[in-house]
Amino acid sequence: MALPRSQARGWVKAAKMAQRRRPADDTGGPQSPAPGSQRAALYVHWPYCEKRCSYCNFNKYIPRGVDEAALRRCLVIEAQTLLRLSGVRRVESVFFGGGTPSLASPHTVAAVLEAVAQAAHLPADSEVTLEANPTSASGSRLAAFGAAGVNRLSIGLQSLDDTELQLLGRTHSARDALQTLAEAQRLFPGRVSVDLMLGLPAQQVQQGALPAPDPELAAEMYQEGRAVLREAGFRQYEVSNFARNGALSTHNWTYWQCGQYLGVGPGAHGRFIPQGAGGHTREARIQTLEPDSWMKEVMLFGHGTRRRVPLSELELLEEVLAMGLRTDVGITHQHWQQFEPQLTLWDLFGASKEVKELQEQGLLLLDHRGLRCSWEGLAVLDSLLLSLLSRLQEAWQQRTPSSVPRG
Repeated sequence: MALPRSQARGWVKAAKMAQRRRPADDTGGPQSPAPGSQRAALYVHWPYCEKRCSYCNFNKYIPRGVDEAALRRCLVIEAQTLLRLSGVRRVESVFFGGGTPSLASPHTVAAVLEAVAQAAHLPADSEVTLEANPTSASGSRLAAFGAAGVNRLSIGLQSLDDTELQLLGRTHSARDALQTLAEAQRLFPGRVSVDLMLGLPAQQVQQGALPAPDPELAAEMYQEGRAVLREAGFRQYEVSNFARNGALSTHNWTYWQCGQYLGVGPGAHGRFIPQGAGGHTREARIQTLEPDSWMKEVMLFGHGTRRRVPLSELELLEEVLAMGLRTDVGITHQHWQQFEPQLTLWDLFGASKEVKELQEQGLLLLDHRGLRCSWEGLAVLDSLLLSLLSRLQEAWQQRTPSSVPRG
């Protein structure tokens, strides 16, 4: 599908001007999308990699050859179809993940962005992220992605130790990683994130098998890493995400705030209300995994959705609780009431003995702002959620069924 180059250049030019105007805001996360609104984030999955890494279980394939023109056409068609089915009129962010999306051509990225901009309102200052691996992200290639509309990079460094990189099956060296990072910072100043892993197995491979990481050591590394980053001026805005100078990931914030998001591409996940098709209940959607099968379905039906699961009111609230508490902001009273206007956070947890104990231990806070973990509580969130989710389920069983709309 050929897209007007003049329109694509016009959107990219406006996006670059808006990016230069965007002020830094370190006071909190991006504005939470209202449930049931006509706003959403959009995730695009590129399913191909150069090789399989030993730790990765994402949906990825090592192809003998890729018909990128066909894949590009299907990504464009599915994006347009899902935007129409969802009734979404404003796309807040776009994230190209994988797989290794930096193996795609910049033209594919530009084509998808232009299709989104034609089907919905894609503001010029929308965050557009591309995941990149050092071996497929030379300076000139990164610049080409910038010209295609990308304004934020997420680089998969994983480690800066060559032995660990080899153990993980990565194709780059520590030197490659640092060189790519320097180029990215030059081309996308203040808009670069990196992935780093902790709790890796011991560096020595014993009898051809990777020894399991020691959980106590991994926890100690996590705590030390948090302290080092905090000392360096980074805000831990989510359990495993840190940023400074207000450079939070807008796209990921949508996930943690349970905003709507559309998943485009093989194996992509989405959460949205199919308003354009007359739906009123949020659905969890999964696209067909295998790329060739997915492309056939897109050409036949306009999309490759393999599974649709309507979310009950309780299931949605469980997600709001579990995802929101991953952030340092937690769940404000206003945010909770957007999803559940009748049963307040005070109703749920104000008289809970377990919650009082967690507060006394300095792990949890329930006050005029809402419900959130302390800095210490974020480190043990999984154990806290067991009590909180149990309390939510108990309260839900006791309440009178209502007809509150689900967002």
